[in-house]
Formats: sequence, structure tokens, C-alpha cells
Amino acid sequence: MKRVGLLGGTFNPPHIGHLLMANEVYHALRLDEIRFMPNAIPPHKHARFDASNAERLEMVRHAIRPFPHFSVESYEVEKGGVSYSYETLSALCSRESNVQFYFIIGGDMIDSLHTWHCIDDLVKLVQFVGVKRPGTAATTEYPISMVEIPQIDLSSTLIRQRLATGGTVTFLLPEAVETFIREEGLYGTRAVFSGD
Repeated sequence: MKRVGLLGGTFNPPHIGHLLMANEVYHALRLDEIRFMPNAIPPHKHARFDASNAERLEMVRHAIRPFPHFSVESYEVEKGGVSYSYETLSALCSRESNVQFYFIIGGDMIDSLHTWHCIDDLVKLVQFVGVKRPGTAATTEYPISMVEIPQIDLSSTLIRQRLATGGTVTFLLPEAVETFIREEGLYGTRAVFSGD
């Protein structure tokens, strides 16, 4: 049976913390691949400094291009609207009955796992994999495999703020993602980027 890790998130934008987390879990659990699964963001929540669904998918593709064991899972973006993990994972498990999915979540999500929609059914569908994040307890009564990784206190919010104010994002984003952001003028960069 194929063993596939799933890392969900807004990836607005994807940064080195996402890549680090995925790579550490991939090697620790000896998975066959890791899929990055961007969430759908409802159109009415689209702010001026946010990226569109298509742009977020493209940024993830740029971020993972050098890594053959990483791929993009576009199910939630294509489905649109609010996605519950249980509904998404049910659909993916039905679509690929020969795959064991490992759902990767950070410490903040581990702490709130008891509030998730249909969590008792979800834990029967997939194997949860947890990684600690700074400032989280990362504790739950639900079955979860913990993977120790180097912790980086980095968020997409910080990166968007840096980009909007002309601050440095060197070493925080894959170079191809930063180039795409600046070429597309995302997150307010059009005002601060003096490209050709």
C-alpha cells in the first residue's frame, strides 16, 4: 500500500517552514510522497494583499519543483468553499483505496483536535502525524504519531508583512516563490518592487 503524507494549509505564501516540516516527516516515516494541499479561500474573504487560489497553487508548484517526492493536491481548491478535513479525507480515501494517508498537522492544530468536525470518524480514516510548533503544547487524547523537527517560528503573515513593507524575505521563502510574488505584484510588492 502506498504511503502518502498530506500537508494542508493556505500556503499564502508557502515558505521554508512548510518545506522543512514536509521533508522531515517524509524521511522520518519513510513515506512514498508528500502532497501539499492548499485550502480553498472563499471569494468574499479575498483581501487586496491575498493571493488567489490559482496563484497559491502556482506558488506551491514553484516551491516544490526541485523535490520529486513532493506534489500538489488541488482537491480542496477545485471543490471550493469551506472544506472540512473529514469530508476531504473521505473523498481522497474513496478515490485512492490503495493509499494510506498520513495527515500532517502542527502543534496548534493538535491542541484543538477535539473540536474538529467528525474527529472520531476522521482518526479511523487516516494516521495523524504531529509536529511541534513554538508556543504550542501539542497534546491530544487522539492517536497521533509525533515527529521531532527543528522548529522555526515563521508564518505566512510575517512574510506578507515583510513583502508589503519592503522588508527582506531572503532565506524565508524559496527563491522561485519570491520571484513569482514580485513578478505578479502580490502582497503589496508592486508598490515596493522596482523591477524592469
